[in-house]
Amino acid sequence: MLAVVVSVGSELLRGDIVDTNAAFLARGLSELGFEVRRVEQAGDDLEDLTALFRTLHDWADVIVSTGGLGPTQDDLTRDAIAAAIDEDLFLDQSLVADIEHRFAALRRPMPRSNLRQALRAPSAESIPNPNGTAPGWWVRHDSRIIAAMPGPPGEMQPMWRESVEPRLEAMQDSKRAAASFLTFGLGESTVEERLGGPIAWRPDVTVATYAKATGVEVHVTARAAGQSEAEKLVNEAAALLEERLGPALVGRGDVTLASVVGEALRRNGMSLATMESATGGEVANLITDVTGSSDYFRGGVVAYTREIKAALGVDPDIMDRFGVISGETAMAMARAARTLLGTDVGIGVSGIAGTDAVEGKMPGTCYLAVDVRGATHMAEVHRPGNRRTVKGFFALCALDALRRQLDVATRVSL
Repeated sequence: MLAVVVSVGSELLRGDIVDTNAAFLARGLSELGFEVRRVEQAGDDLEDLTALFRTLHDWADVIVSTGGLGPTQDDLTRDAIAAAIDEDLFLDQSLVADIEHRFAALRRPMPRSNLRQALRAPSAESIPNPNGTAPGWWVRHDSRIIAAMPGPPGEMQPMWRESVEPRLEAMQDSKRAAASFLTFGLGESTVEERLGGPIAWRPDVTVATYAKATGVEVHVTARAAGQSEAEKLVNEAAALLEERLGPALVGRGDVTLASVVGEALRRNGMSLATMESATGGEVANLITDVTGSSDYFRGGVVAYTREIKAALGVDPDIMDRFGVISGETAMAMARAARTLLGTDVGIGVSGIAGTDAVEGKMPGTCYLAVDVRGATHMAEVHRPGNRRTVKGFFALCALDALRRQLDVATRVSL
C-alpha cells in the first residue's frame, strides 16, 4: 500500500523549524509495511494545500500529515482536507466540550479562536490529544485514509503511537513485530557491513541502521502470517545481531548507555563515583538522567584544574611525570573518586574539549579510566568537533568503557 507524509507549515519552508516529524513518520510507516513514495512540505496557503491533498488523495492509499491544526487563521489543514474531499466543516459540540475542559483544568479562559479546533468534516473521526488542545483527524473517504496530527512532536508522537499506528497496523493482512537495538563504538558503515548476509537477504525481515549522537541504532521489522511467527523472526535476528556485533551491542529496546550501566551496577550491588575534567560533569549528568540512579551513584566532582585534582587525591607526581592530560592521570582520578566517595567503581576523565593543544596533545584528545575495585582500565579516544559535541562524545565513551569493564554486553537479555 502506498503512503505519503505531509508536513504543513510555512515555518518549515522558511527553515525556522527542522522537520523531524517527516523522518519519524516515514520510518514508522515503513516499519508497518507501507511503501512511502513521497514526503511533502506545504506552506500555509489554502489553495495550494487543498490542491496537494486532492492530488495525493487520488494517488496514495494513506496520507499522514502533521501541523496546521492549531487555533489561528493560518492553521488550514482542516479546511484543506475538507475541501479536498468536497465536504463542509461543522462545529462538533463534543470537541468544544473537550477543549473547554482542558482549559478549565489549566485554570485559564478559553480564547474563542480555539473553537476552530472543534471543527470537523463528516468523514473525519476525531483523534484524542491528551497533550494539547488540537484533536487529530482520522478520515476514511473513497477507501483512502487521511490521518492528520498536530505538529509539535510532544503531541504528535503519542497520538501516532496510541491511536494512528494501531489503526494502520490493522489495515495490513500480515502481522508485524519490531525491535530496536543500540550499538556503540562502531560507525554506521561498519555496523551495516557486519549485518550483511542472511539478515539483510530475508524478504520478510527488514533491517535499517540510524546513526545518532548516542550510537548507531539498528531497527528490525519482521512480517509474517501470525504474530508469534513475526516475533520469532525478530528474536532470530536479535541472536544474529548479538553474534555479529559482539560487545558493540549495548541492548535492546529503549535503552541508553547510562541505563544499561546503571542496571549492571544495581544487579551487582556496586556503587559509582566520578571525577571529571574535560567533560565538566556530563558523565554524572547522563548517569543521573536515569530513574533510580541514586541506588548506585554516590556522587561526582568536576576537577577542572591541576590544583583541585591534587586536593582531591590525585598524586601530583603522576601529573608532573605524565601530564595532566594523560592516561595515568585519568587512572589516578578514577582511583581518587572511588577512594574519596567510598565506592566500588570510579570513573576518571581528562582531556581537551577546546580548540588549543595542551601539553603537546591535540584538541579532541581524551583519556578515560575505569577503576573497578582496584582493577583499572584506561582508553584513549579522539573526536574533532565543537566543545559541546566533543564533551558529549567523551562522556558516552566513559560510560561505554565502564559497560565493557562490567561485561554488560554479554549479560543483556536480547
